[in-house]
Amino acid sequence: TEGGLGQPKLSGPGKDADPLLVLTEAALERFGLPVTLTAEERAAGRIPEGHKVVKQLTRAQWQLTKRGFGPWARIYRPATGSERACVQLCIPSWDALDFRHWGAAASLPPAELTRVLGIFAARVMTPRGSTAVTGLELMTALHPPTRASEPDQDGKRHSEHNPGSLGKEPVDPAPCEAIDGHPLLKDLPRFHVRGPAEKIFEEAYDWARPLTDDECLRGNLVGIDVNMAFAAGANGLTVGLGAPTHVKNPVFDPKLPGAWLVDLSHVDLSRVKAGKEWVELRGDLLPSPFTPKGDRPAGPAWYATPTVAYAVELGYDIAPAEAYVRYESGRFLDGWYNRLRDAYLATMADLGVHADTAPEEFLAAMDGYRNRDPELAIVVSAIKATVKGGLGKLRERPRGEGWRPGEPWRALARPTWRPDIRAAVISRTRVNLHRKVVKHAAFTGQYPVAILSDCVVYAVDGTSPLDFLPYRQGKPLPGGFKLGVNPGLVKHEGTQTVLWGEGIREQYEAPELNLARYIKAGVVSDADNGE
Repeated sequence: TEGGLGQPKLSGPGKDADPLLVLTEAALERFGLPVTLTAEERAAGRIPEGHKVVKQLTRAQWQLTKRGFGPWARIYRPATGSERACVQLCIPSWDALDFRHWGAAASLPPAELTRVLGIFAARVMTPRGSTAVTGLELMTALHPPTRASEPDQDGKRHSEHNPGSLGKEPVDPAPCEAIDGHPLLKDLPRFHVRGPAEKIFEEAYDWARPLTDDECLRGNLVGIDVNMAFAAGANGLTVGLGAPTHVKNPVFDPKLPGAWLVDLSHVDLSRVKAGKEWVELRGDLLPSPFTPKGDRPAGPAWYATPTVAYAVELGYDIAPAEAYVRYESGRFLDGWYNRLRDAYLATMADLGVHADTAPEEFLAAMDGYRNRDPELAIVVSAIKATVKGGLGKLRERPRGEGWRPGEPWRALARPTWRPDIRAAVISRTRVNLHRKVVKHAAFTGQYPVAILSDCVVYAVDGTSPLDFLPYRQGKPLPGGFKLGVNPGLVKHEGTQTVLWGEGIREQYEAPELNLARYIKAGVVSDADNGE
């Protein structure tokens, strides 16, 4: 309060963000804390409870959360009325800032690190832990579970459910949405492996195929990557807010979020609907939109609503055998998407990459943009990681050597442990990509040779996306791929020669090695192939 630290709340019913203090190595030495953690402390994620600093905090009537005093320590005093006393610590030398997401931020001098974290806090939110934790906390900050009611007859306000939020209490998933080891599955036989008819498998693409003879004669493999693909998949998506309801032989409703048991093996990609017209395609050169590996379904399987809706869009009748649907629904992630999109676009604009530029100008601006301001480039990486990590946290798995299948874990106590929402976002992201691939194939006759998550690789004559994306007078194919910085548009991921691709497949004796995984760097390590 006296220092004026913190951040204003992000929504009306929300709470102001608590101060974040970053402890440098000099500060750690000053306060009697270790500069680095031992191997045992890193494994535990905290210093021992008997450490003198922890005792000092206790004597001063401060408390630590169950995480203890670790890289992202949270120190608080119990709230009295509306007054909060809580401080978040970030300790870079204890690996608080994961190199995969924050790059070299942990080694920056204090002023530069302040700039990086300050921009992230102003545009996204004050970090509350890892980028994954922050992504999840952002959802709650934008849609708090409760709000103040209207004054009663005595003029008092009370806490009530905030419409459009997930509420204060956790809800159980449908059995098909529960991950292995969930208490709902405790009665399954030991070592039982659930198949697609028992467990929903909505995951991002990891698909590749051998090149055709014609593709082998092309000069290069060009990869394009969808910007903020999972954020774009969340935009405008209706998700369930409450508990699922089990329905037998339901009539499919594309507006109803849920999981559906349906047989999609009859969908033939060699003949699909594009709008009102049927189009003929090389179905053998396309991945199935219904499975992460691109295989055609073998029979009934569980799918999220966007996947089933896409089967209907392609022109095929479907008849679900059963479903778990959520009648209470809303666009819970819209504010989350908007906040992250605006943060991403503002930071990219600072790096010289602007929205609504011509394709040639966009590609030129993207070339080496990270080198223009490495600190801002770190912010971009952190924003992207906040998207993916936040969605991943919706289905967080248990951690720790002491955990056993069938035992509960702390994540289940969160209202935001919602594997159904994660499945819906991934489902929509995957079918959005497939829709663009189909549009491109129908118009150009070109088919992808590999897809990894949001990266698509084509064999073409040329080195640039402009050598095969069908722009006419600067306008892209409607419904197809469009170059640009906005979420959902694509950028150039990398170019390698066809000889390079065939060479590494031959070297590793893997004719369907996913070239999208290596198109950017052009290097395949033995570790990547499990050797």
